[in-house]
Amino acid sequence: MTRRQADLALLVATAMWGTSFVAVKSALASATPFAFLAIRFGLAALLLAPGTRFTPPPRGRELAGGLLLGALVAVGFISVTLGLVITTPSRSAFIVAISSVLAPVIAFVVLGQRPAWFTAAALAVAGLGMYFLTAPDAGGLNRGDLLTLICALCFGGQIVAVTELSRHSDARRLVWMQIASTAVLAAVAAVLFERPRIVWTPAFVAALAWTVVFASTVSFVLQAEAQRHMSTARAALIFCCEPLFAAVTSWLVLGETLALMQWAGGGLILAGMVLVEVRVPARDISAARIPE
Repeated sequence: MTRRQADLALLVATAMWGTSFVAVKSALASATPFAFLAIRFGLAALLLAPGTRFTPPPRGRELAGGLLLGALVAVGFISVTLGLVITTPSRSAFIVAISSVLAPVIAFVVLGQRPAWFTAAALAVAGLGMYFLTAPDAGGLNRGDLLTLICALCFGGQIVAVTELSRHSDARRLVWMQIASTAVLAAVAAVLFERPRIVWTPAFVAALAWTVVFASTVSFVLQAEAQRHMSTARAALIFCCEPLFAAVTSWLVLGETLALMQWAGGGLILAGMVLVEVRVPARDISAARIPE
């Protein structure tokens, strides 16, 4: 996979996640949050199983990495799904996108990876855009937003972990472990913390199908493959497009509108991507190279 192909693959995965916010919001009208997550990721794990190599079983670094990714993804999706009960799809996506800014910070704190100055500047522009997109004059953070912030932190850690682990492990097995862990933890949460309920309406089935096939399987496989060829900072910048896809989908499907300031924020996110394309820092290229 070339660098351009990796960028495109990750952008496609980002589009799938961005559009899924509206699908999840729709599904929650017919199901309790944990029950929906258990069904969604349980089906996704079954869908991925035929193409996943299970022998020899994962061990050592791969097993530990898979469990770490599983915990981060599970907590992230549980918190963002609970948050969507209260907040709107586009607002939720904007807050989740903060993970793109957090990822290079986490990589620096945990791994000592200092991003090149040009990438840092592009991320700063994108971060400013996300600040405008969260509409600070729209009443501040609600409980759903606060839950979604937990997701942003988890997904920031997941971006870093995938970049590091996918270069030394079977990418498909890492994806399956993330998906299966989320299904198991969501099922346990459904039994412990709610009275599970699912109403199998056509709208629910359509939302479930979209999130299972695209937002829970294809997107994760694309992410794991693409991030083998890029740095954490570059991946984080591409993920900045997620709220744009969510906002457009929410506008088209739900009629949710954005203020001029929020659209300006979206423009700044795109500007950040353009900045990083103008000059590719040598350090980013070195960090993204697959070990021999």
